Amino acid sequence: MQTPNQNYINQIVKKALKEDLSPLGDITTKLLINKKSKAKIIAKQNGVIAGLNFCKSAFKLMGRETIFTKKIKDGKKVKKGKIVATISAKTRTILSAERTALNFLSHASGVATLTDHFVRKSDKKTKICCTRKTTPNLRLLEKYAVKKGGGFNHRFNLSDEIMIKDNHISAEKNFKEIIKKAIKTKKNITVEIDNIKQLKNILGLKFKRILFDNMNLNDLKKCLKLCKDKYETEYSGNVNLKNIKQISKTKVNRVSIGSLTHSAKNLDFSLELDF
Repeated sequence: MQTPNQNYINQIVKKALKEDLSPLGDITTKLLINKKSKAKIIAKQNGVIAGLNFCKSAFKLMGRETIFTKKIKDGKKVKKGKIVATISAKTRTILSAERTALNFLSHASGVATLTDHFVRKSDKKTKICCTRKTTPNLRLLEKYAVKKGGGFNHRFNLSDEIMIKDNHISAEKNFKEIIKKAIKTKKNITVEIDNIKQLKNILGLKFKRILFDNMNLNDLKKCLKLCKDKYETEYSGNVNLKNIKQISKTKVNRVSIGSLTHSAKNLDFSLELDF
């Protein structure tokens, strides 16, 4: 997986700041005397931290004088009430960047925290993976947050690997021929199936991974026996914190979960000025 570099972070954060400040800037904070101030960011919930560099960038882009000091690293667990970071900057810099900075931190930490919940409930040998069900233009941040929560990334985009899904099969009809064409490309291939008949039809073809989509556990177990370690295996479809333990107990290699990124609840933080 790509790691967010500073150029990417600044690009994304600049867009967010522009959204919040256009067209006239922070017209309320402009009324204040622009003196040197200090502030601290405090966790209001237990969770896993992610997105601190995005948070830092918001303050730095608003004011070059900013000194942003991390009190914890991304990927570490934080307790409610703990200080996550301190900021030293002009009052207007801190207050104008506050919401954008906390939005990035809250969202990324929410994704990391939910991922951690799934990881802790699953079998240690099963990889918890995210999908492409991400917020437009924030995929790299969200997939980074999944990693910080102990999860793994599915393909980053459509160029990463060949993934033959139900709609590809519906469009082409000849299931095996699509796979044979894919094999000739010598790229990594994942084939999605939703029943045992489909699996039996493609057994023997040499490719990397089979994804079992929305199968009941009994059928999943039968399919895993038929695979006999010939393929890497993956499960997806309606996975939640109540059923992840049972699914992972089947010894499927990976479980992909869209809700890690599309349904994670933000982790709450507050910013307090020190006078």
